[in-house]
Amino acid sequence: MPVLTRLIPSPVVVDIKGGALADLSKVLADRRISASGKLAIAVSEGSGARLRERLAPELPGADWYPVPGGTIDAAVELADAMRGKRYDAVVGLGGGKIIDVTKYAAARVGLPMIAVATNLSHDGICSPVSTLDNDNGRGSYGVPTPLALVIDLDVIREAPARYVRAGIGDAVSNLSAIADWELSRRETGEPVDGLAAAMARSAGESVLRHPGGIGDDDFLVTLSEGLVLSGIAMSISGDTRPSSGACHEISHALDLLFPRRAAAHGEQVGLGAAFAMHLRGAGEESGLIADTLRRHGLPVLPAEIGFTETEFVEAVVYAPQTRPGRYTILEHLDLPATDIRDAYADYAKAISS
Repeated sequence: MPVLTRLIPSPVVVDIKGGALADLSKVLADRRISASGKLAIAVSEGSGARLRERLAPELPGADWYPVPGGTIDAAVELADAMRGKRYDAVVGLGGGKIIDVTKYAAARVGLPMIAVATNLSHDGICSPVSTLDNDNGRGSYGVPTPLALVIDLDVIREAPARYVRAGIGDAVSNLSAIADWELSRRETGEPVDGLAAAMARSAGESVLRHPGGIGDDDFLVTLSEGLVLSGIAMSISGDTRPSSGACHEISHALDLLFPRRAAAHGEQVGLGAAFAMHLRGAGEESGLIADTLRRHGLPVLPAEIGFTETEFVEAVVYAPQTRPGRYTILEHLDLPATDIRDAYADYAKAISS
């Protein structure tokens, strides 16, 4: 009887611990990553630039590339600068924007990419997607999964606490995304990849139910691992379905309608997840998500991130247009603005009681 398997794209190295940067040169010397030591290292203007001075002596064969921001233009410029230099791999050192830029640039020139994350703001650190600003706002681009991932908890603690909190919102929103995926299977026949769903759900549940906080090493490891699992789940399914449903549609709508006032991605999707769970009648789950967000200092009402009730309702109405063809609780209910306003009033009352 044949043994049936499938190959899962995932990093060959995942190093999550305090002091992980001290071992970065050893990780990069792995022959599966770089046999010659010839590396390109893209650094953000903030945390990446600060770490360059510390790391440069340990990586004598590396060329360093400062990257100004998280745009498609910056990614193309980085790719053009690296082209023809015969690097073994490219390292993205910094927060979510620099990692997304580096993933896209690496894909453009056919190099493996190593992510060295300096914050935990979202699940893009290990996902097959780069989210980059472009002339029309913001776009998502398919890219290979990072070949290796390094997260130094000591560096994570140095980042603003808001970035860690945003990662919590992104991880917990998996639970709403999986509920939307399963709803689509029942209503439209869309296939659900059970392994991808299990990994994304486990990631969300582990963060949701962990009793610790952002100052706790054990919690930071759980959050880091949850974000990694979310990224791998997307690689397994071949799209963002395991981690993106109505919660992300609402966030994308806020970004598009109010670009100068958009909050952190994780803050918006966490709020979107709590509200989407309320819309589907899962009051207990909605309350649990809201309680977890509140405990970690994340917003549970739009006013807490600078949006009025009217603006939030407008975003929810617009949200399905951000992902044409994706079926979530928003498409299923297809509520007019008046009904969404009533549902929001019920939600606000429920989570405040």
